[in-house]
Amino acid sequence: MAQNVLANTGKLSRFILRLDRLRVPLWLIGLTFFTLIVPPAFESLYATQQDRDTITETMTNPAMTAMLGPGDLENYTIGAMTSHQMLLMTAVVVGLMAILLVTRHTRADEEDGRIEMIRSLPSGRLSYLNATLLVTSGTNIALALITGLGLYAMGIESMDLEGSLLYGAALGGTGLVFAGITAVFAQLSESSRGTIGWSIAVLLIAYLFRAITDVSNQSLSWLSPLGWVTKAEAYSSNNWGPILLMLAGSILLFGLANYLNSIRDLEQGFLASKPGKSQASRLLQSPFGLAFRLQRTGFIAWVVGLYVLGASYGSIFGDLESFFGGNEMYEKMLVQAEGASVVEQFIPTLMTVIALIATVPPLMAMNKLHGEEKKGRLDHLLGRAVSREKLLGSYLVLSIINGFVMISISAVGLWSAGASVMDDGLDFGVVYKAALVFYPAMLVMIGITVLLIGFVPKLVKLIWLYLVYAFFVLYLGNLFQFSEWVGKISPFGYVPKAPLEDVTFMPLFLLSLVAMGLMVIGFVGFRKRDIESGE
Repeated sequence: MAQNVLANTGKLSRFILRLDRLRVPLWLIGLTFFTLIVPPAFESLYATQQDRDTITETMTNPAMTAMLGPGDLENYTIGAMTSHQMLLMTAVVVGLMAILLVTRHTRADEEDGRIEMIRSLPSGRLSYLNATLLVTSGTNIALALITGLGLYAMGIESMDLEGSLLYGAALGGTGLVFAGITAVFAQLSESSRGTIGWSIAVLLIAYLFRAITDVSNQSLSWLSPLGWVTKAEAYSSNNWGPILLMLAGSILLFGLANYLNSIRDLEQGFLASKPGKSQASRLLQSPFGLAFRLQRTGFIAWVVGLYVLGASYGSIFGDLESFFGGNEMYEKMLVQAEGASVVEQFIPTLMTVIALIATVPPLMAMNKLHGEEKKGRLDHLLGRAVSREKLLGSYLVLSIINGFVMISISAVGLWSAGASVMDDGLDFGVVYKAALVFYPAMLVMIGITVLLIGFVPKLVKLIWLYLVYAFFVLYLGNLFQFSEWVGKISPFGYVPKAPLEDVTFMPLFLLSLVAMGLMVIGFVGFRKRDIESGE
């Protein structure tokens, strides 16, 4: 019986690898690259132990402990510094990777009818789920080995083989745990949107719970899977116990997902959706209302997340002078200006990061239209008295509003936390102005997305690569001494560095004009091209 329910799992694994032949390598390359570039940078900036010890004073700040977790500050070698400042944040991204990969080949494929088609072939009931888990597990194991061996191959004295392999194992183990969590929610939820939403909620809760307990009671952080990441203490005590916990937890979650999959009906979930109203509201009867209803949960989650992000950065404003004092690497990230305080010099760099992250939800809102098109759902709308212009316009307006709300709520979070920890307070107008100047650049990114949807929808995912490029060159540009033109390739490179630079009308006007032009051209293409009827 067990053999039948797992029939052709190997063939389906190869099929999934074929589907993800670009997606998985890109994840591995990106995560490995951003991991391996950091230790050499630390080594060049902190050549002596005395240089490294200067930063430990600021790392004792509770805000830094909440963000990065506890570290071995008494023996702050290059290895311990890399583990402390990079491991947890990278693990969060690995968890997100696992969530997206598992959802794509479980609930999303089930929604689109692919699993029903696969089950009509000689495959077992549990084959596709286990093929997904097998490929995802292989991806995380590969990430652990590539990262671990890559760190060791650098030949940095404090980064020995055991610590490097433990570092990689912590990343791979995190991916396995959240692959299991996502596989379970794929059985509980009735939609891919719900699966991603619940899984990311667990990821955020795990991070916030770890942040609170690391400051108040570190023994309680053992209850969070992200707490296990910092408990590994790579390059210091090298504790392998948390990795065993990750493996045990992932095995239990994989088993639970298999059991739930075996007892539920196809295209059903254990968390039933609430029945809708018998009569739709006037808002829901419009394309805009429908688009908002489909994205309401994600919109609320992003609002909360971006407020917390802004507040977490604002919470370190009270100790910013000591944080940057004598820290060459961090001083390079400041926008130098004579007579300006450290906070004023830090705000432009900080708002660049926040604005780039705040650009994600409006782009997701715009991309939702293409997602609905791929699933063949636009035919039902366009077959009624809904024009293509009105449909695209509804998603565009929603995306524009989304972007404005996200950048605004981030600024509110930054100001509220910063004002509470600074002796002299923090002027809201200064913070909000520094945030709002990025809005025209966000509109350009939305305009590019509309252009791609209008003419070449299959390439719309390139917008994410463009956003990652902008993040890399603008956030790390000063550190790696990039030429100015490299940043100008992105619309964010033209934004004035408020409050240090005067905010003039022309750059923002030109960015808005470019955004409007891209949107208009996108509308023309969307009106003329064929609509996909599903994959």
